Amino acid sequence: MVTFVDRVTLHLRAGKGGNGCVSVKREKFKPLAGPDGGNGGHGGDVVLVADPQVTTLLSYHHSPHRSSGNGGFGMGDHRSGAAGEPLELAVPVGTVVKDPSGEVIVDMIEPGMRFVAAPGGLGGLGNAALANPKRKAPGFALLGTPGWEGDVLLELKTVADVALVGFPSAGKSSLIAAISAARPKIAEYPFTTLHPNLGVVQAGEQRFTVADVPGLIEGASEGKGLGLEFLRHVERCTALVHVLDCATLEPGRDPLSDLDVILAELAAYPVPDGQLPLLERPQLVALNKVDVPEAKDLADLVRPDLEARGFRVFEISTVSHEGLRQLTFALGDIVAKHRAEQAAAPAPERIVIRPKGSQKDFSVRVEGGTYGNIYRILGDKPLKWVQQTDFQNEEAVGYLGDRLEKLGVEDELFRAGATPGATVVIGEGDGIVFDWEPSISSNAELMTAPRGTDPRLLRDNRRTTSERRERYHDMMDAKAEARAELEAERIAQRYRDQEDEE
Repeated sequence: MVTFVDRVTLHLRAGKGGNGCVSVKREKFKPLAGPDGGNGGHGGDVVLVADPQVTTLLSYHHSPHRSSGNGGFGMGDHRSGAAGEPLELAVPVGTVVKDPSGEVIVDMIEPGMRFVAAPGGLGGLGNAALANPKRKAPGFALLGTPGWEGDVLLELKTVADVALVGFPSAGKSSLIAAISAARPKIAEYPFTTLHPNLGVVQAGEQRFTVADVPGLIEGASEGKGLGLEFLRHVERCTALVHVLDCATLEPGRDPLSDLDVILAELAAYPVPDGQLPLLERPQLVALNKVDVPEAKDLADLVRPDLEARGFRVFEISTVSHEGLRQLTFALGDIVAKHRAEQAAAPAPERIVIRPKGSQKDFSVRVEGGTYGNIYRILGDKPLKWVQQTDFQNEEAVGYLGDRLEKLGVEDELFRAGATPGATVVIGEGDGIVFDWEPSISSNAELMTAPRGTDPRLLRDNRRTTSERRERYHDMMDAKAEARAELEAERIAQRYRDQEDEE
């Protein structure tokens, strides 16, 4: 049975925004008192919250599909729709949020940190909000936009000051149980520990956290055993403690060879950019199980070699608690020094998000097609405007044309070589396809037409002057031909009558 999960993919769907309302206020003696359609409510966000009380991603492993509430529709009498219910998902402190490609979006290392993983859709404006002095009674409203939908990868990296590393059954879980109040599962077989255990240690005035990293064997950095799954939990630690088993009965193993294997695996594991490599961090060696006489002799034998290699060595026993006080105070000094350096370090530069007013809100990409070029309009604004448009309403379509023209889309299409009737697509993929007609965008506010219609979308059946002149000439020519035929028949009939008389 799974009891610890530190990597999971969430399938998120934020709430959809509610549609705006089309309504005209009607009162006694005031049949048309003006538009009063309310706005739609915004969709709910999906928010990740770093919670110190949460230690695993297990709940998201069992139910990875999460969604927030949709916004309510607008109503008449200026009543706006209710906002969608947001969804807050508690994640452990130290959770890294990544996109499906593996790029880091945010690192939630502070308790209480909040991140909007899936923003909700925008509510559509009602016709009351769309009214202005030139368009006094809009016969349309904007639709709500869909919320963000997609996948995010959650990866938990334990936030601890000290990491205990070593072979399986080296005594890491026993050590963390001996120096803290943690009570991990302990047994005499490999891979007893299936997830990192955290413990809080008090050494004098210093308090720090210790985590044991399970499953490190030779080849762990290449995916063997459980080490690859848990090596990420070493990334955030300030110091490393190599727990070496001096009482192992396995053939071919001794403290020095075990240490060489662990060092090779730590060196092979790449840390993120900007972090100190694992082997460059403070490292201590704990020779464990010295309560066994043979283990004590082996520890005395290998200690000079370890100290010659630059390690600070402690002989400990988790059973008799020998050497544990010295080890914890040494770790407390390392942690205190690191915290002092962090406090003295300059504060990181604040990230300032500036408006993108100077940047173009869209782009036009020309794509070759079977029946000619296709002009694809890309950008957040045009895509959002298309999502807000009710294409069953002619006035709403005309309003979309006006917005695109004011944004400069028509001029950009001209520069890209588009001609009237060209195929234009808004958005990636299939998108919204239409035949471009430049005349659709021109002073709609100054045109008079029934609500919900746009005269620019109506087909003009009136004949031009040249067409009327041509038809008139054709009619006169036809009349002349008819008169000529009648005259010819009259003359022919006269000749026949004269011949009959003779």
